[in-house]
Amino acid sequence: MNMNEYQNYHESKSHTNIEFPYNTYLCCIPVDFNQVPLHWHEELEFIVITKGCGTISVDFHSQLVSAGDIVFVRPGQLHSIEQKEHFRMEYENILLDPAMLISGEQDLCAQQFILPLLNNHIRTETFFTPALPYYSGIASCIREIDQLCDIRPKGYQLAVKGRLFQLMYLLISNQISKKNISSARSKSLDKLKMILKYVEEHYDEPTTIDDMADLTHYSKSHFMKFFKSHMGMGFIEYLNDYRLTIAARQLVSSDESILTVASLSGFDNLSYFNRLFRRKYHTTPGAYRKKTASDE
Repeated sequence: MNMNEYQNYHESKSHTNIEFPYNTYLCCIPVDFNQVPLHWHEELEFIVITKGCGTISVDFHSQLVSAGDIVFVRPGQLHSIEQKEHFRMEYENILLDPAMLISGEQDLCAQQFILPLLNNHIRTETFFTPALPYYSGIASCIREIDQLCDIRPKGYQLAVKGRLFQLMYLLISNQISKKNISSARSKSLDKLKMILKYVEEHYDEPTTIDDMADLTHYSKSHFMKFFKSHMGMGFIEYLNDYRLTIAARQLVSSDESILTVASLSGFDNLSYFNRLFRRKYHTTPGAYRKKTASDE
């Protein structure tokens, strides 16, 4: 999901601004989204589950998460959030620009600790549960930052940075054994990130298998095999699913006609859109909009 669109959608829930790039969004699946499609971005992210349960995937490792769990997503990691069956999940989505933790090229802390952590050269857990001995320290840092951002006393930004550095210390001091990522897997992840970023930025444009084969410098058959082996579905199926996710969000967040929503989401055939929408959400676009509005 395009980060600018995501931030615009939750703008009223943001605690801070561009001058201090630490932002918190309060989200609920399926109220805000039925799912957050597999994507990546340059921001550092923490996902704090506050109620219910769902499934989160980070670099293709999926795990069921529930209230209390915290997920750490490094810049550039592929990740997604999905509803588990009929369960509802509320979570706090924290996004921050890593640059706020780095003073400059001569910053010893940045060079020896922060950058290696962000680049995955210092390995840590991704999923933090209350069973971990240092979980309470991480949860406490996030809770104190939330309180500071709510109250905003003078100079609260300094205190927020202090808690963030404490959080980084807890991660680094509890690093786990390093597992080498094969060169082939690293290249596959980079290639897949390029594909998904293209979809994120061009989902509303006509896109074919031939286009993606050209983008990846693969033959058409190799691209289809590559994509399905990593994503578990064909590219067109993924593209349509992504477009439907965007359409569902637009139905909730705008008053545009269903025809316009379909077009803005990349569908040029309304009957085809309606058929795929019903298959995914088990209802019509109009009924989905009414039900979601009444649930709020």
